[in-house]
Amino acid sequence: MDTQLKTMIENMPEKTGKSLEAWKEILRGKSFSKHTEAVNFLKKQHGVTHGFANTIVTLSRDSGTSEEDLLKSQYKGKESLKPIYEKILEVVQTFGPEVKVVPKKTTVSLVRKKQFALIKPATKTRIDLGLKLREKAPEGRLENSGPFGTMCTHRVRLSEVSEVDPELITWLTAAYEEAG
Repeated sequence: MDTQLKTMIENMPEKTGKSLEAWKEILRGKSFSKHTEAVNFLKKQHGVTHGFANTIVTLSRDSGTSEEDLLKSQYKGKESLKPIYEKILEVVQTFGPEVKVVPKKTTVSLVRKKQFALIKPATKTRIDLGLKLREKAPEGRLENSGPFGTMCTHRVRLSEVSEVDPELITWLTAAYEEAG
């Protein structure tokens, strides 16, 4: 990536009010037949300057990987974990319409106004669920964040659908509420 483009992406939150990923999320929900339609949408509906709008649209289309492709890649060879992932989604979608599910290359972010959880198929037999719970001490199966570092405050290791139980749902709910 050239220096100018990298600088533009780094300055995007300050200059446009949103990160590149946030803009990509906005565009994911739309269907434009032409590049200029998407650029004009960002300019007119969101007040983004032409240069940033053009960059956002270009980088959004260049990703070339659908959410479905990202999930397939994450769970390749780990298909037995997919029901755990689906159960977590089933639970968080009951929290309200502002929950956003954002698949990435190796994880899926669960976002309200901020990310509140992160789902990662860690091994062939385990999903790591990262949670942001600032006021909760690690205890029992609610561990320190481990490999998530500062992205989350805690981690729960899940190997079976039955582990998405009332205790876990309580932690997910608390993380969701903190992100609002």
